[in-house]
Amino acid sequence: MEFFPKFELSIYGGWILLFIEWAIPLLTLCLVSPEIRNRLVDRSHFSTKQKRYLIISKSFALTLLILIFFTPLSLNSPEFYIGLVFFVIGISGLIYALASYINTPINEPVTTGMYKISRHPQDISIFLSFLGICSCVGSLVALLILLIGKIIKHISVLAEEEACIAQYGEGYKEYMKKIPRYLIFF
Repeated sequence: MEFFPKFELSIYGGWILLFIEWAIPLLTLCLVSPEIRNRLVDRSHFSTKQKRYLIISKSFALTLLILIFFTPLSLNSPEFYIGLVFFVIGISGLIYALASYINTPINEPVTTGMYKISRHPQDISIFLSFLGICSCVGSLVALLILLIGKIIKHISVLAEEEACIAQYGEGYKEYMKKIPRYLIFF
């Protein structure tokens, strides 16, 4: 792995994995009902401070996307194959989490599928797939940007939980007591 790998548009670049990563949520948004789509993307309940943190985390995400897009894959390196494993695990988890989300009635919290082991399986899955992509392109700076962005994104996750408590009440509080936020951390 290099701190700053070569920065160029390549036929075998990180853009390939980004395309796969982004095709799944975009396809999902196109195929679901407007109610589910709104539930997936609505951030109107965020406070001004929470919206600020969301914008900052999105800035890190945009920087990461640009960096990955213009970085060639480190084909035939150990980090490429390790990254590919993380990428496949992340994509598989995202598909499974989205399926649970889509199949849950709008007026109920999502508590099935991957939501039985984490309150935020979509975030974890996206993080794992991007961790894999950072490894596949062999970029330490991309990995650093991903980690900083994830720390800042945590504020948005807390806001989402506040909104779920407001919407679903005691049932969601009980769910929070049983299920960890990020797999092992309550």
